[in-house]
Amino acid sequence: MVRLGMNDKTEKDSHTLTLPKSVDQHSAPIKVLTITTLYPNAAQPSHGIFVENRLRNLAETGEVLLRVVAPVPWFPWKSKCFGRYGTFAKAPSAEVRYGIPITHPRYFLIPKIGMTVAPVSLRATILRHVRSLIAAGSNFDLIDAHFFYPDGIAAAWLAQRLGLPVVITARGTDLNDYVSRYPAVGRAIRLTAERADGLIVVCNALKDVLVKLGIPPERVQVLRNGVDLQLFTPMARDTARAILGITRPTLLSVGHLIERKGHDIAIAALMTLPGFDLLIVGDGPDRSKLAALAHNLGMADRVRFLGHVSHADLPGIYSAADALILPSSREGWANVLLESMACGTPVVASAVWGTPEIVCTPAAGVLVHDRTSAGFATAIKQLFAKPPDRSATRAYAEMFSWESTSLGQIRVFRSAIANAQRRHDRRE
Repeated sequence: MVRLGMNDKTEKDSHTLTLPKSVDQHSAPIKVLTITTLYPNAAQPSHGIFVENRLRNLAETGEVLLRVVAPVPWFPWKSKCFGRYGTFAKAPSAEVRYGIPITHPRYFLIPKIGMTVAPVSLRATILRHVRSLIAAGSNFDLIDAHFFYPDGIAAAWLAQRLGLPVVITARGTDLNDYVSRYPAVGRAIRLTAERADGLIVVCNALKDVLVKLGIPPERVQVLRNGVDLQLFTPMARDTARAILGITRPTLLSVGHLIERKGHDIAIAALMTLPGFDLLIVGDGPDRSKLAALAHNLGMADRVRFLGHVSHADLPGIYSAADALILPSSREGWANVLLESMACGTPVVASAVWGTPEIVCTPAAGVLVHDRTSAGFATAIKQLFAKPPDRSATRAYAEMFSWESTSLGQIRVFRSAIANAQRRHDRRE
């Protein structure tokens, strides 16, 4: 087990990752401690599910032994009356999902101004908690953090205290939003990235952000998300449509009901798409606002809100729809795009961040550069004028299995550990 400290004055090339061509199947499994505030729990089964999907596929390789510490904000009352904080309060202190042990220690977060103090509060909580895990007999080779701020900042500090290498994965808004809007956060991210033993991003657009901050490009590994091709598979289309009562061309919008997901654009696009209906999957604070918009535009009878839908039930909805609409203003790597394609359903999506890296062939769908209702209506008409064969859409999605991503993570982990060991040996 590696127990090394981080040195601010380490040689420039000491963090450069030299990835082996293949994973050494004879090496002992890596004991990985994952730190993330984005992770599902019994009270929030979809919260950060994209992190869980990556980790459970990684665990299936047998090359790692995972333990997840997923802190949640402390809140005294378990009630829906208090919104997401009341839901966080319902999270269990510990659970096991897909064979991975998870704990949910509480950290103090002040609503609205919590972003500034979150790294400090988070690191105090995880230090106490991880020390208790070590005292109980756990040991770790490496810390794996998901989401750069505040998770990665706190995890890097913890790694330094414990003498462990740290790998940080950036996923989207942690770079494409925070860096541009909050200069102090951008500086903290840059300093942490400089000291990390491994850096992973889910698309090239996020790599560009780190490079602009001064991080050498060779230090940043792009490992895109995959899709569960066994779960997300085409269902009998007529059956899927009958279950949902679909009889007309139907569009689908999936995601948290918040402004940046652009559900309002999807609703407004119907005004110039007579004969089309829209299904919206997801929950969130904008539910009533979106329902009011549909009513005010005279679209209430053509828009149906399905609320939260479990992952297991999504394939039927994707299979029933004629196209997925994703009018987001910001996306790192939108998993719903691949999920839809894996079910044979093409997409119409705004050309932001990592999305052009996913929608890059007619079989996938159409990119929209004009993020307006008119722009999306035009793109939808374009797609329906010459729709791709659904089997071709599925075949394209099959290129995005999890195998290469998981092997890439393992290479980054082993390289980070080896480089940390070399630094230690030089100091001896």
